[in-house]
Amino acid sequence: MIIETLLAVTGLAALVTFLVPDEYAGRAAAVFSVLPLLGSLLLWARFNGAGNALVDGDVAFESAAPWMTLGGYKVQWFVGLDGVSLPLVVLTTVLTTLAIISAWSAIDERQSQFYALILFMETTLLGVFTALDFLLWFVFWEAVLVPMYFLIGVWGGPRRKYAAIKFFVYTNIASLAMFIAFVALVLAAPVETFSLPAVAAALRGEQIAGFLGLTPDLLRTVAFVAMFVGFGVKVPIVPFHTWLPDAHVEAPSPVSVLLAGVLLKMGTYALLRYNFTMLPETAAALAVPIAAVAVVSVLYGAMLALAQEDLKRIVAYSSVSSMGYVILGLIAYTLYGVGGATFQMVAHGLISGLMFMSVGVIYHATHTRMVGDMSGMADRMPVTTGILVAGAFGYMGLPLMAGFAGEFFVFVGSFGSTTLPFAPIFTAVAMFGIVVVAGYLLLAMQKTLFGPFRLDTDYEVHGAPLRDTAPLAVLLLCIVALGVAPDLFFGMIKDAVGPILQGGGL
Repeated sequence: MIIETLLAVTGLAALVTFLVPDEYAGRAAAVFSVLPLLGSLLLWARFNGAGNALVDGDVAFESAAPWMTLGGYKVQWFVGLDGVSLPLVVLTTVLTTLAIISAWSAIDERQSQFYALILFMETTLLGVFTALDFLLWFVFWEAVLVPMYFLIGVWGGPRRKYAAIKFFVYTNIASLAMFIAFVALVLAAPVETFSLPAVAAALRGEQIAGFLGLTPDLLRTVAFVAMFVGFGVKVPIVPFHTWLPDAHVEAPSPVSVLLAGVLLKMGTYALLRYNFTMLPETAAALAVPIAAVAVVSVLYGAMLALAQEDLKRIVAYSSVSSMGYVILGLIAYTLYGVGGATFQMVAHGLISGLMFMSVGVIYHATHTRMVGDMSGMADRMPVTTGILVAGAFGYMGLPLMAGFAGEFFVFVGSFGSTTLPFAPIFTAVAMFGIVVVAGYLLLAMQKTLFGPFRLDTDYEVHGAPLRDTAPLAVLLLCIVALGVAPDLFFGMIKDAVGPILQGGGL
């Protein structure tokens, strides 16, 4: 019942925070958010699983109970964890607590509602990473849209309504495509439940009939593509990425931390769980176009970042590029490829969170994010800029930081792939993205952080207070810790990834 307790405590914290007066809401939310954080660390400390929840049924902290029968199919409350989902649960609780603290300086109106929505979103995110019944999972998946829509639409920038509606429409239509595709697979498979392990066993065992005039192979292909597009919008991959920069630019910085740090990982997590775990043969057959999408996302996202003047847009397009590495690792179908992609989800979550949080601190002091509006910020905000530079080097893949470990695992795994034709070529082209990343980050830092001090807004700039810099320092420590000791998570990730590869015949 530990997962149910975690979800209940987080949901109750959201409700209580909503009722707390505005002047106390931020502090109360921070205190409440520590409870799920401690709960996730307890799960991590007690975790001893050595398999994959969908493939071999090795589920840690498993809990199941009948819920209802829908069209002859059993729907149940079914939750649990393995080495793929647990790191993302810990990532979610860490970033939520730090984002709440960073919001103390950024949010000054309707605070109880803001912090309640943050905690409610944490509840739904935890549900996404723990649910093992499809309909239960889908309820959490869709529920995430609600708090994010309001967080952008109410507390965002001048074009917040446009950005919120665009985010909602893109992701909701994508969810519909994914839902139809997966339900079609369930209806064609010899199962009477929406349990993800049961459906995975049927699909991986090729126990599937034709459906609506489609042959089994064609149904697999059509469903795979529909789910890939549906989840790819959430990642996002090119060309479904256009909602992301608008959402980031208009969202408050603490919301951008969670959007880039956790919500994007919903898409890559779902791709791994559904597409690459349940339909490995179909993924292998489509390996070349999938790898092409990954490489294009890496390079195109990096090139777009190079052309931006808004610091938030630079980091937003960086996320598009980084998620391309995750897709490349997944399609490699090697232990280090898929394992590295999963590790990169966590590494990118921490680094992107640090970058957006740092930009938010600078924006709070200067009231501008435009590269051409300021320079020499290192003289006035040395701690913040120092941490921002460290985070940027983490993005570039500096050794002994989490970004280097994630990208190194992906490159090793994808270079040695036997599933992906021309794997060394795809890998080499993707590696060039690191050069572009270094180019736009170094250029942005040179213009804004160094040189003589200049600010084109009428604000006096001083060093950021401790409540702003402390979350940055914690995130940086986490990034270094995972870079120095990647087995803090990578060991359990490999244990969970291994069964996917062994059982898929790849």
